[in-house]
Amino acid sequence: MNIGVNIPAFSKSEELFHDGPFFKERWDLFKEIIESEETGFFHVNKKENLLTESIRIFDLFKHKKYFVHVGIGGSSLGAETLVQSLGKRPFRNNIFFLNNVDPDETHDILEQIDVKETLFYFVSKSGGTAETLAGLALIINYLKEKGIKSEDFRDSLVFATDPEEGDLKEMADALNLETLTIPKNIGGRFSVLTPVAFLPSLFASIDIKALCRGAEMIKKRLLEENFEKNILLKCASFLYFLKKEQNINQTVLMPYSSKLKSFSQWFVQLWAESLGKRDSYYKKNVFEGLTPLGAYGVTDQHSQMQLFMEGPRDKCLVFIEIENFKEDFKLQNSFSQKALKKLNHHSLGGLLKAELKGTLKALETERRPFIHLSLKELNEESVGSLFLFFQSLTVLMGNFLDINPFNQPGVEMGKKFSFEFLSQVNPPSEQEGY
Repeated sequence: MNIGVNIPAFSKSEELFHDGPFFKERWDLFKEIIESEETGFFHVNKKENLLTESIRIFDLFKHKKYFVHVGIGGSSLGAETLVQSLGKRPFRNNIFFLNNVDPDETHDILEQIDVKETLFYFVSKSGGTAETLAGLALIINYLKEKGIKSEDFRDSLVFATDPEEGDLKEMADALNLETLTIPKNIGGRFSVLTPVAFLPSLFASIDIKALCRGAEMIKKRLLEENFEKNILLKCASFLYFLKKEQNINQTVLMPYSSKLKSFSQWFVQLWAESLGKRDSYYKKNVFEGLTPLGAYGVTDQHSQMQLFMEGPRDKCLVFIEIENFKEDFKLQNSFSQKALKKLNHHSLGGLLKAELKGTLKALETERRPFIHLSLKELNEESVGSLFLFFQSLTVLMGNFLDINPFNQPGVEMGKKFSFEFLSQVNPPSEQEGY
């Protein structure tokens, strides 16, 4: 599956960064990382056991009428993106995501389901994510309220977690629950091509084998040694050039597809949590990063685009175009009004394409930097390619910026202080009934 790339001609990044020791050092480091046993995201799509186990669990529960996915951040966003972009009706409408500790939203979701006809899927690699465990506690209470006994939880709960340790693993063993494995060498925001997203995708009638096949198909282009043919290197060197030479440190992802709206949210976590931190490889104690912004076309042409076009010159826009839509609507009409007559010989898809082309032309005229990516069509293979492309781009940018793209110390600090605050409000002795 090919991803087309267009970078405006006024960029000089190719001349500056595709040659010399800096480029070679960072490119070699990227290749070492993706082959390392410690970071498995680049090759996880080839793990047949993860596919077969997900299909096995789906076959056990495919009679269920509702599916509730409980997770947060990387344990939810990839799955949400797949269901929104590729999910088939009618079951897609019966898949819900409990991705926050918001009691009002939780209540609204539980009101829409029949608990006895629902599979609850709890996702946490560590098995100790506070938000996910909070969801588990309230769901178990809810099951009991509806008359479901603990010995029957096996018919309602499935966990995805570490295969050997953690609270979820311990509870699954105690209750004899089915579990799916999140590989130890896959971080949450890199886990979309694992059972984290496979199980909800199967309920949404998504071909997960084609999804993995798409990731495999893009690898040759991602590893191409010729700079001119390597879409990954061209995009990374352009973004690095903008950061170092023009202090452009914000990255806007703007797919021209409503189905990819959640993909922008997935990207925001991936980019921010991976690249916004102190450098770690060279210990310079420099605070680095690229700030992601989510948008989608054409809706945000009528809101954020004003800022992107005439605001501070600190942003690079990354567009995703779908070249061929599965459906389209003619705009032929018999009205006499000028605005409607202009649309008479066009289609809805044609209007969307024209708006994207107009935006690209306007940005180029204003010498505003952008990257234009294109997919032939939106399907499992193209989306699988897209996921691996952005994961790889993130890791390569981490190499360019001298930071570790796989940890999240800032997030961990917030978790620590949150638990300290809870302990102050409700001391452990009160919680445990001593």
